[in-house]
Amino acid sequence: MNKDINYNSGAFALLDSLVRHGVSHIFGYPGGAILPIYDELYAWEEKGLVQHILGRHEQGSSHAADAYARSTGKVGVCFATSGPGATNLVTGIATAQMDSIPLVIITGQVARPFIGTDAFQEVDIFGITLPLVKHSYVVRDPKDMGKIVAESFYLAKNGRPGPVLIDIPKDVGLEKFDYKPIEPGNVYMPGFRHEVAPHTVQLVQLIKLLEESRQPLLYVGGGSITSNAHDIIMELVNTCEIPLTTTLMGKGIIDEDHELALGMLGMHGTAYANFAVSECDLLIALGARFDDRVTGKLDEFACKAEVVHIDIDPAEIGKNRVPRVAIIGDVKNILEELVVKIKQDSHFSALLGSSWRQRVLSWKIQYPLLVPNQLSKISPQEILTKLNQCAKNAYYTTDVGQHQMWAAQFINVLPRHWMSSAGLGTMGYGLPAAIGVQIAFPEDQVICISGDSSFQMNLQELGTISQYKLPIKIIIINNKWQGMVRQWQQAFYGERYSHSNMELGAPDLKKLVQSYGIHGILLSERSKLDSSLEEFINHPGPVLLDCQVVEDENCYPMVAPGKSNSQMIGVQKPNKKLNAKML
Repeated sequence: MNKDINYNSGAFALLDSLVRHGVSHIFGYPGGAILPIYDELYAWEEKGLVQHILGRHEQGSSHAADAYARSTGKVGVCFATSGPGATNLVTGIATAQMDSIPLVIITGQVARPFIGTDAFQEVDIFGITLPLVKHSYVVRDPKDMGKIVAESFYLAKNGRPGPVLIDIPKDVGLEKFDYKPIEPGNVYMPGFRHEVAPHTVQLVQLIKLLEESRQPLLYVGGGSITSNAHDIIMELVNTCEIPLTTTLMGKGIIDEDHELALGMLGMHGTAYANFAVSECDLLIALGARFDDRVTGKLDEFACKAEVVHIDIDPAEIGKNRVPRVAIIGDVKNILEELVVKIKQDSHFSALLGSSWRQRVLSWKIQYPLLVPNQLSKISPQEILTKLNQCAKNAYYTTDVGQHQMWAAQFINVLPRHWMSSAGLGTMGYGLPAAIGVQIAFPEDQVICISGDSSFQMNLQELGTISQYKLPIKIIIINNKWQGMVRQWQQAFYGERYSHSNMELGAPDLKKLVQSYGIHGILLSERSKLDSSLEEFINHPGPVLLDCQVVEDENCYPMVAPGKSNSQMIGVQKPNKKLNAKML
């Protein structure tokens, strides 16, 4: 036998390539078609080179890999078998695609001779996911494994991030061949371009617009988080004294206690953020895509403003709003150039007046977020306000609905400490997402904020939390309803509450988590709020706090469908008649 030939299997090539790309954790669930890969994985785990986290459902594993990627900035990796294992990933793949999260999804497939024969557990996952991925592969020859993995990581991470699928037939994982590894980044993909031309001219135009503007506003989206642009954005805010508002994906880019931070804008954004975007004369969009939940009635969104759009994806430029100036590229790199040019202009700071700043600050005083605190039951806002005070540096994951919007309003987070399904709005995301974050940061505090309806979508992942003894803290805003559905039915459907009440058949959440060996706390009385939160925060292991809150509390402000952002429901100036306190 030729000693220069390195005979190894396709499964070995996969694991070796993943480890070479810095993968230390894989989330997944085994099955027949992917067994050769799991058999190879056994040896790599024995050597301590990688750790596999066993989910209880493939969707949960995909969300865990997604949150791992959001919190670390690395590529998340997920395994699943063929057929139902692969189709169970679809929601997680779509969640990552909508929010531009870098994932490499690896699915088992029936052996090559059986493809197309309707073999047991055969589905065309390549075809099913084509609209949901950045790119996808079927490995027809194990010799291509190293190249495909290297390309997948490059594609997932570079340019606008997104999920990449690799489908591996069972016999490809078993087949031995002469394996020659490919190192990370050693790829040649002439059809994929993410480098952009110099943008000196556009920066000059932007600075001119800034000099002419009297009411500028920064509108910051998830692309700025991906770019790790928080420091340079803070420098821009402080240098130019420009107010800043974020999307749901942009939370964490700025300390929301900063006087020029306006919180989130859009359908459930703060009143002062929505007023600012309606009145600004220059809107600078940084890694944002003018989503409908942000813009409201599109032709009235920032209708008085010139628009500058900075984004790495040219497909987003002009898609919903045609900008005066478009700059394609990495947000952080572009802003670093911009700040240098601004600081070189000795006349620039004098051109920005203080009247806009004072107007924005007055809106923050006049139209604060309100926290009801004199109700028969505890309000969700009250709980989340206190949680924010006692867990300032925690990583937060959320599910979707009213609790998600209240959390976005009242929880102040650090960069990459906010994990929430924004574009797809996936109920069931929060619990498995917390697993991904806790695996990435085992020494840090991870809190999942969920609702009683969302929690039941993926509650089986409590088994993963129990197995790996993850000290995740779960807080349930329990109003016995699909809260946001109920709010819409009340506001727009004549109070016809069709199948949105969840009280009948609801589990006893404290007993449920105790059956998994997890500590449970029931909070139903305001007098026990402080003590229950203290117990919740200080408990050394996993814990769930079931908060029995006001059942018919609505999430305000709210921009109704088809209305402009300045036409909000539930905006009130604080006065003595309101049972509320100002933040």
